[in-house]
Amino acid sequence: MHDESRRIEERVQRLHDQRIKTAVYAATVPFEVEAWQAPGEPVPFEEAAAASYRPFAMGTPWGPPWGTTWFRMRGRVPKEWAGRRVEAVIDLGFVGDWPGNQAEALVHLTDGTPLKAVNPLNQYVAIANPAQGGETVDYLVEAASNPDILADDFATPTPLGDKLTAGDKPLYTFRAADLAILDEEVFHLDLDVQVLRELMLELGEHDPRRHEIAHALDRAMDQLDLDDVPGSAAAVREALKPVLSKPAHASAHTISGVGHAHIDSAWLWPIRETKRKTSRTFSNVTSLADEYDDFIFACSQAQQYEWVRDHYPKVWARIQESVKNGQWAPVGGMWVEADGNLPGGEAVARQFIHGKRFFIEHFGIETKGVWLPDSFGYNAAYPQLAKLAGNEWFLTQKISWNQTNRFPHHTFWWEGIDGTRIFTHFPPVDTYNARFSGVEMSRAVRNYREKGGASRSLAPFGWGDGGGGPTREIMERARRLADLEGSPKVVVEHPDAFFAKAREEYPDAPVWVGELYLELHRATYTSQARTKQGNRRSEHLLREAELWATTAALHAPDYAYPHEKLDRLWKTVLLHQFHDILPGSSIAWVHREAEAEYARVARELHALTAEALAALGAGEARVFNTSPYDRAEVVRTADGAPAYVRVPASGSAPLADTAPPQPVTVHGRILDNGLVRVEVAEDGTLSSVRDLRAGREVLAEPGNLLRLHTDLPNHWDAWDIDKHYKNRYTDLLDATSVTVVEQDPLIGALRVERSFGKGSTITQTITVRAGSPRIDFETDIDWHETEKILKAAFPVDIRAPHSSAEIQFGHIQRPTHTNTTWEAARFEVSGHRWVHLGEPGYGVAVINDSTYGHDVSRTVREDGGTTTTVRLSLVRAPRIPDPEADQGRHRLTYALLPGATIEDAVAEGYSLNLPLRVAESAGALEPIVSAEGEGVTVEAVKLADDASGDVVVRLYESRGGRATGTLRTGFPLAGAQITDLLERPLQDAETTDGAVPVALRPFQILTLRLRRG
Repeated sequence: MHDESRRIEERVQRLHDQRIKTAVYAATVPFEVEAWQAPGEPVPFEEAAAASYRPFAMGTPWGPPWGTTWFRMRGRVPKEWAGRRVEAVIDLGFVGDWPGNQAEALVHLTDGTPLKAVNPLNQYVAIANPAQGGETVDYLVEAASNPDILADDFATPTPLGDKLTAGDKPLYTFRAADLAILDEEVFHLDLDVQVLRELMLELGEHDPRRHEIAHALDRAMDQLDLDDVPGSAAAVREALKPVLSKPAHASAHTISGVGHAHIDSAWLWPIRETKRKTSRTFSNVTSLADEYDDFIFACSQAQQYEWVRDHYPKVWARIQESVKNGQWAPVGGMWVEADGNLPGGEAVARQFIHGKRFFIEHFGIETKGVWLPDSFGYNAAYPQLAKLAGNEWFLTQKISWNQTNRFPHHTFWWEGIDGTRIFTHFPPVDTYNARFSGVEMSRAVRNYREKGGASRSLAPFGWGDGGGGPTREIMERARRLADLEGSPKVVVEHPDAFFAKAREEYPDAPVWVGELYLELHRATYTSQARTKQGNRRSEHLLREAELWATTAALHAPDYAYPHEKLDRLWKTVLLHQFHDILPGSSIAWVHREAEAEYARVARELHALTAEALAALGAGEARVFNTSPYDRAEVVRTADGAPAYVRVPASGSAPLADTAPPQPVTVHGRILDNGLVRVEVAEDGTLSSVRDLRAGREVLAEPGNLLRLHTDLPNHWDAWDIDKHYKNRYTDLLDATSVTVVEQDPLIGALRVERSFGKGSTITQTITVRAGSPRIDFETDIDWHETEKILKAAFPVDIRAPHSSAEIQFGHIQRPTHTNTTWEAARFEVSGHRWVHLGEPGYGVAVINDSTYGHDVSRTVREDGGTTTTVRLSLVRAPRIPDPEADQGRHRLTYALLPGATIEDAVAEGYSLNLPLRVAESAGALEPIVSAEGEGVTVEAVKLADDASGDVVVRLYESRGGRATGTLRTGFPLAGAQITDLLERPLQDAETTDGAVPVALRPFQILTLRLRRG
């Protein structure tokens, strides 16, 4: 036989694209359209319905950036269409085919009932099937003219990312609004040909099945009447039946498809637009569920459900009905799909608490899995936190984006820092927006790393990032691929069903230990520094407010614990931990609003804490310590004078100056407190840091070296920092001044001022305090650079085989060598409040109050010693998607802690992030709780969420070893229970003499519910 593959393939493609696809709609009549441009922000339906509309012609430009235009569409179904399937088809002037980042609309009935959304890949609204003929159609359509931020694939900066800079020029030209007949025979023929052609092209050229499909398509095209496609469609479909009905191989891979619509809670659009996106997507999903009874949709992010409940009650009712019918599957059990690295440990716990509780309260469903397909790496505390929240499985696909190393597993057990394991799956289809294309099906089978051990994988299907969701075309593809020779078998099912089958099939799956580090998007640890600082400070202010509100609730009879306010504030912080807000990868509008929200949260939390302390009664000036560690340090009084105080953990003490171990002396540029001696060079770097207790020099080279690097990644400016950034830099060694700004027995401080670049300045106050080896660098940056990154380096004379960086409820060790590509790829990593470098007998920590990104490297000097350098990433200047990212003022503090153990690093991390608070209060009370035992660290103290009055304490082992100790209470204890994160009892806890003995494995998290006597 002659090879006619090329002729056949080209023939099929042309006939499909130019004749079959264009005949799906058999006839159309236009709507009569009127328009009203809403002024400013979106308005409620009632206001739009009462507005004055003007005639609107097709081909008219409409929609300023971020605007809302309401269209009134009226039409009548022709009588001769009786018996046919009639739809409204609306083309707003779509650009490209991505639904999430351009014009989109929600179609309403005139009574305000949302029907369905329209977007580039879902332009229809069902009217009647079959039509009676003569039906009147009257719609109000809310159309959003969101700009296409991705128009040039992030190649150049754009002002469109903020309504303040976007201008008002119309972005779109309305193409069509029609009533149309859907020719169902042609519609199905379109899908038949698509599925077969795509399968054919993915099969090998020597595979007989490829040629069988090709010749079947060729013969079928002979049946197509080019002058009457609708009239011949049935004959073409009949000719394709034999090749479409051949069953899959018995050993074919099984793909469990689940409907999905990844909706970024903010990204290339603001939060206000996401609220509308959820209504559009969820309307489409519930409509699809009505049409396809085998459809199942998985949806995470309780926050988005709450938006729909509050703003679109009719859509909410349809969701509830779909859940009851088993077609809608709440998943994930988190408030939002949060970033996987940056939120603090307690914040991750609250993500699970608020997310799971929402689904339990509103649907009676306890979600079983963690659903995080798109976050930029995952911390190694997740397995334990997930299990403590009642989860059984974990899903992501983002690690497939690795720049260097291919992850070795798709289905595996993930083991966290404490030893907890959770069953985990990475879909080998390598997308959370699958559409069951031939390319995707082939890729899923080809990629799958568990061949021979397992035979199934999961594929989330539906258009996403900005929403959109599954379509009827994708469902039709799934039906055709359910059992088709040459293809994997597709079954649409609940993700819980997939995970149960996968675990049963593969109980001895391999184990991955430690973090799931994404070898990409490393700059998300640093971009938009003010957003990150707002998150860090909010987390610690929430801890402070809860502790002192609990104290007041137990000791002040007239004080009411502010459950609702704290709940609301926590949810605001949790929302902004979404994986495109906190990482700094959103448009300017998003980060402008985030900074304002964090400022509001801070004001409210300061007020709540002040109210709680005032409720304890008037009295003397006292110092309140929110940290879980006893503190002896310098604090400022109301008039700014320093005082040295000793304050118990989670307790208070009178503001009475006590004598420090040794005073601070200042001699020129030398600060000395008897514990450390710090010498500052003329250029403002540290020329020496002498640990007087250990009798050793800490630095191998000048410390606090500020280095300005050129920072232009290959792609994704806000997300990425590529290794070549290290090759070009300027050291900031031209200090304009180094002056003494404080010289007191309790505090010595020098100020270093610098100017550089495009008018940027840095002012640093280097401070040493009595009684503490910690050296603080209070840093004020006025930043006007572009495509740069600023780092602060501390090269220490330590041979450290690994660095230790704090993560959620513990720390992780990372090698300082680059023996393999896995270590070399970690040239920029994340940590929370501290990084520790150590060798036997000695260590140094670098503490911070708001930064996350850092790098650690080591070299061997000519004298044989080893220099290990930790560099904090302070601020970046990407221009895409926010052309003004990070510009302006930044105030932050970091510190060097010589002679530090891991426990010292933990304690000082809390200390720097939880400043002592001075207040007039009669708070001479025992701490509500106090933990005895090395490594036993209290992370949260609060009243139980059920308003029972029980006290909930969350603690963990913080050193990485076993710990035994006692939790003592400052109130009569009637009993204690060990609970899960949702404060549900797991078992009774032993109590002895009004205290709770605790025994913890390394990094174990323990939640105790304490009943008051």
